[in-house]
Amino acid sequence: MKLRYFADTDSLYIDLAGHPSVDSRQVTPGVVLDFDAAGALVGIDIDRASVQLDLSGLGSGACRWS
Repeated sequence: MKLRYFADTDSLYIDLAGHPSVDSRQVTPGVVLDFDAAGALVGIDIDRASVQLDLSGLGSGACRWS
């Protein structure tokens, strides 16, 4: 699993599988789940991440939801 934060868009991408998605579904405003061809979850995209999470722990691997 890899966490990637994009400051220019204030989004956090949680890469669960390391391979591309073929389908995406918004499950709640600002949260999109990415799926591979087999329907397995491969990633989670969180918009407005700095509002939703305490990103100070990102470097240590610990983030808290607000």
